[in-house]
Amino acid sequence: MMGASSTLSFHKFLSVPPSLSHLKNGGTSFSSSSPTSMPLLHRPRPSLLRLHTPNAPFRLPSDRKPTARNVKLHASLPNPPPSSAISNGVVFSSVITIALAVANRVLYKLALVPMKNHPFFLAQFITFGYVVIYFSILYIRYRSGIVTDEMLRLPKSRFVAIGALEALGVASGMAAAAMLPGPAIPILSQTFLVWQLGFSSLILGRSYRINQIVGCILVAAGVALAVASGKDSGQMLSGVESVWPLLMISSSAFQAGASIIKEFVFVDAAVHLKGKSLDIFVVNSFGSGFQALFVLLFLPFLSNMRGIPFAQLPTYLKDGAGCFLNMGATASGKLSYLSSITFCNFVNTLIPELSGILGHAFSNNDMCCNGAPLLPLLYIAANLLFNISLLNVVKISSAVVASLIVMLSVPISIYVLSLPLPYLREGATLSPFFLFGSAVLVLGLILYSIPQPAKDVSEIS
Repeated sequence: MMGASSTLSFHKFLSVPPSLSHLKNGGTSFSSSSPTSMPLLHRPRPSLLRLHTPNAPFRLPSDRKPTARNVKLHASLPNPPPSSAISNGVVFSSVITIALAVANRVLYKLALVPMKNHPFFLAQFITFGYVVIYFSILYIRYRSGIVTDEMLRLPKSRFVAIGALEALGVASGMAAAAMLPGPAIPILSQTFLVWQLGFSSLILGRSYRINQIVGCILVAAGVALAVASGKDSGQMLSGVESVWPLLMISSSAFQAGASIIKEFVFVDAAVHLKGKSLDIFVVNSFGSGFQALFVLLFLPFLSNMRGIPFAQLPTYLKDGAGCFLNMGATASGKLSYLSSITFCNFVNTLIPELSGILGHAFSNNDMCCNGAPLLPLLYIAANLLFNISLLNVVKISSAVVASLIVMLSVPISIYVLSLPLPYLREGATLSPFFLFGSAVLVLGLILYSIPQPAKDVSEIS
C-alpha cells in the first residue's frame, strides 16, 4: 500500500536494514579497516569488543596494556564467521528483498482493484493482523528455543519509540497526502534517505564518505525523476500551503528515525546477549504491537483524514470486510454471496464491455469486488515476507543499505506495472524521464558502493 504500507513499513518500507552500526564508524585510524570504506554489499560484521568502544582511536598492542576486562571479552567471544560468508549472505538477502519489494508494490496495486473503495480497511487489517501473526511466530520460536528469555527481557522503551514514530509517520503522511498533488508525494518522500543519513550519524555515530553521501542523493534524485516521469514539477506545488510539504517531509523523518532505532536495537542487543544474534521476530512483534497501539489511539484522526467520519467507521469496516471476502453487499444484508459472485462473473466474463460501466454503477454498494479475496491475500503474504526480509537486511547490514535496496525496486516496479497485467490490462508507455531517472539511481548505487583504496595497510604491518 505504498502510502498505507508505509505503516507496514515499513516503510512503514522506508522502513525499513541495519549494518552493525557502531563499528561502521570505524574506530580505527586507517581507512582500509573501516567498514564504510567497503562496497555496499561486502561489509564485515564488527566484533563485540569494538562495540564497547566505538569511538576509541586505534592503537597498536605495544601502546597499551590489555586490561582484565579486555581479556575476559576476548575469552568469551566466538570465532567470527569469515567475511566472505557474511558478504554472500548480504548479497543473497538483498536480491530476495528486491524481488519481494517489487512483488509487494505490484500486488498492492492489484489488491486495490477489488479494494479500491476500502484502502483504509486494508491498511488497518494489515496493521492489526500483523500483531497476531508476528506474536504467534514469536511464541512458536520461543517454545522451540530459538528465542530466549534474555531476548524478551530487552528494554521495551525502544520498541515504544519505534511504534510511536511509525504511527506518527502514518498519521502525518496521510494528512499531508490528502492536501498534496499525487506526483509530489513520492518525490517529497525521497527525503527519507537524507533523514536516515542524519539519524545514522547522530544516533549510531556513523560517518560516511563523500562518495556515499553523493551516491545516496543521486539515488533519491533518480527515484524522484523516475516517479515524476516528466510531469510539470515546476508548478506541482503551486497553490499548496507550505505546511503540507513540510508535514510530508516530517512523515519521512518519523519513519527514518524508526528504522535507525531498529538498527540500534540489533547493535545494542549484540552486547547484552553476549554475542548471540537477536531474533528478528522479537523486533517485528514488539515494534508492530506498539505501532498498532498508537494507530488505535490515532484512529479517529486517521479515519477523518480518509474522509470517513468516525461515527461511520464501524459501517465502513463492515463493508470493507464484506468486500475483502468478496461477499459484496452481503456485509449490509443486501445480496447473497452466491448471487454476488454469479453476477460479477457474468458481468466481467460474458459482457466485458459493460463491466466498467456496471462496476462503476455498483461500486458504492460494493457489489463487485472482482479479484478478492485472492489478490488482497497475495498482497498480504508478499508484504509480510517483504517486511521480514527487509528487517533481516537491517540486521546483517544497515538501515541505509536497506533503503537503497528498496529504492532500487521502485523503477523496476514501475516498469512491471507498465506491462499488461491481469485486472490491469491497460499498459503504459514509459517516458524518457523514467529511463533517465533509473540510470541516475543505478549510478548513485554504484557510487555509494565504491570502496576506498586500502592505502594504509602497509603502515600497519
